[in-house]
Parts: sequence; C-alpha cells; structure tokens
Amino acid sequence: MTVAKVELGRHLFYDTRLSVNGKQSCASCHEQSKAFTDGKALAVGTTGETHPRSSMSIVNIAYTPVLTWANPNMKQLERQALVPMFGEHPVELGLSGKETEVLAKLKTEPRYQKFFPEVFGNAADPFTIENVTKAIAAFERVLISGDSPYDRYLNGQRNAVSASVKRGETLFFGERLECFHCHGGFNFSQTTDHVGKAFAEIEFHNTGLYNLDGKGGFPKDNQGTFEITQRPEDVGKFRAPTLRNIAVTAPYMHDGSIATLEGVIDHYAAGGRTIRSGEFKGVGSRNPNKSSFVKGFRLTAQEKQDLLNFLKSLTDEKFLTDPRFGDPWKAQSSAKIAER
Repeated sequence: MTVAKVELGRHLFYDTRLSVNGKQSCASCHEQSKAFTDGKALAVGTTGETHPRSSMSIVNIAYTPVLTWANPNMKQLERQALVPMFGEHPVELGLSGKETEVLAKLKTEPRYQKFFPEVFGNAADPFTIENVTKAIAAFERVLISGDSPYDRYLNGQRNAVSASVKRGETLFFGERLECFHCHGGFNFSQTTDHVGKAFAEIEFHNTGLYNLDGKGGFPKDNQGTFEITQRPEDVGKFRAPTLRNIAVTAPYMHDGSIATLEGVIDHYAAGGRTIRSGEFKGVGSRNPNKSSFVKGFRLTAQEKQDLLNFLKSLTDEKFLTDPRFGDPWKAQSSAKIAER
C-alpha cells in the first residue's frame, strides 16, 4: 500500500473505460454519497441486465474477511474485482474477452502513463489486469468510516448524540432485541477480521425474509450460501452487512426488498416477514432455517424512534463527502470548466 497505488486505484475505480459501454465504472454501483451503494433495490449492469442482488456497501471492507452477500469463498479484494469486470452471470461491467482492448485504452491516458510505472515499476509491463485489480483493491482498503456522532460519543464527546440515541443504543445492545449478535463489534457486523484478532469471524444468517413453500424456500437466484455449499440448511443465509452509514443505504436486505429502516425494524419485530399473496407468499417467521436470534419483539412507538435515531447516529457525514474518496475525473473536468 502506497499513496500512489491508492491514487491509481481511485482513478480506476471511477474510470468508465473499465466498462463495455464506456459509461459505467465501479463507482456506478458504489456511490460515495450513498456509502458506496447505489440506492437501487437490484444492481443493473452495462447491458441493462438486472442483477438478483443489491450493491453491497464497501465501507470498511478492509476489515471484512468475506466480501459478498453469500459466497464464503470470496475473501480477496483483488480476486473479487475480477467478478464485476469479467463476470457473465450476470454481466456487470461486461469486459469478458476485452482484456487487451481495455489495457490499450488505459495506456493512452497521460495520468496512467505516470501512475502505472511509478506503482509497478519493477514489472516488464506494468499495464496488466492483475495490477489493475491490485490498485483498485488498495483504494477500497482505505475507505474507512469511523467518525459518526456515535463514534464521537464513544470517544468521550458525551453530547455528540441525543438522549433518544442513548436509549436506542441500550435497545440495540440488549438481549431483548438481540441486534448486536449479528451486528456487533466496531464495524457493526460480526463478520470481521483485524490485527490482533485471534481468528476471522465469518457468519451468514437466515433472517426469515422468505418461506415460499413452508419448508424454507427462497426465490430462485437468491438461495444464499446454499448456492456454494449445496447444504439444505444454508438456503437463505446471507452475510450481515455493516450498519455504518445505514441511513443512506436504502433499500435494504440482499435483494432490496425492504424500502425503509422502519420496515427493517418491523421485519425483525415480527420475527420474520409475512408475504400474504403473490409468487413470494409465505410466513418467514416459520422458516426452519431462520436464525435463533430472529425471534421477534415488541416496541413502543418511542422505543422504535429511539432505535431509529441510534441507527441514524452511525452516519459519518465527513466520510460521505471526503474528497480523498471522490471522483478524480470529475474534479479534472470541473477545473477545466473553471479555466474557460
């Protein structure tokens, strides 16, 4: 990790040359103002293909030992970057078979003519797909969010949050609601790893979002870790995402099927979602694979508001606007306009 490598990665992350239509980039599905999500229920690729899942936040991804919603084998950012670039099921950036063409485009950019040799100077040819993914991964690793009002409160600024937030904190970390079991730790996700940790925690959970056949069924193309493990008990198990900046990452769940934070709380309060009609009809609270932590609870109107306020206190406004993580190409365009 070097400053130059991270800066190269930032340029590549926002570069639309890394898409078959020349209009999309990594940032198209991971917008800074939305905590590097895209505000859509389901992601859409360069060919217009709708994906089965939403774009997951990559905030604090450096501390996450598994990187996607439901693939326990995807553990390296460099490897994961290849999926949106070259994957075909579904198509994301649509670069399969176009590796040589993409690298040729990058070589013509003056900034890259400086960056690639500086960062990968020992290579005979620094312009490789491997180096592209290494640089993007370096940028993703510096997307660290940790200055929300709640963080400042924990660090001794006692007036950084309201009394309502403090009441919500008690609810969140209490055994009555049990939120913290899946969303605990500094990153508000139990699936974490960091220096000094004895071992990486990796957890996937079924939250009772669906129960199509009364036997635990989930919609096609969204079977959870079962798609990798083929174990029946893994149907509907997904990774619990970080709750940092959760207020700006709607809609929620792996398929964006819950529009609001209020709706998410209602889902957990019911111990699982009931869908009364249509192709997804079923009583999620009776899903046999459901996590034991999703058992349901009751909240008063004030308690629900307190919990919401606590979740909103996890928003790091500085992170969402930090120019270090923004689009360097846009900054260049703005400078040129200002010169005219």
